[in-house]
Amino acid sequence: MNIYHPSQTPSPSEWLELDELVRIDLVRKSHEASEAEFEEEQAKEVHSTIHVIVENQIALGVESVSETISRLMRQGLSRHESVHAVGAVLSEDLFEMLKENREHDINKYRRRLGKLTAKRWNKGKW
Repeated sequence: MNIYHPSQTPSPSEWLELDELVRIDLVRKSHEASEAEFEEEQAKEVHSTIHVIVENQIALGVESVSETISRLMRQGLSRHESVHAVGAVLSEDLFEMLKENREHDINKYRRRLGKLTAKRWNKGKW
């Protein structure tokens, strides 16, 4: 796998065979190709890393993530937007984990994903 297209689901086996840093680089390059703007290089790296985490969850068969992506796409979001929406929920969860010095609560993450809709995402309320 040499190119990542956020509009297409990568082959899980091909994706997972790649080194994590290669995955991040592929995602970063795909955003550069789409002229996505980031004010700081660090923001680009964090964005790409969150993207990769979501893609990893899909490739690993994390059911709640795959179901959420499918649901959001049925509601009208592109696959790329859907990955961003799930990534936003993930980012919020990671921030809370660090802030509260707690472990990941998979049930809380699943509940948040269950509440995520295209309408809420488009309104900035996930």
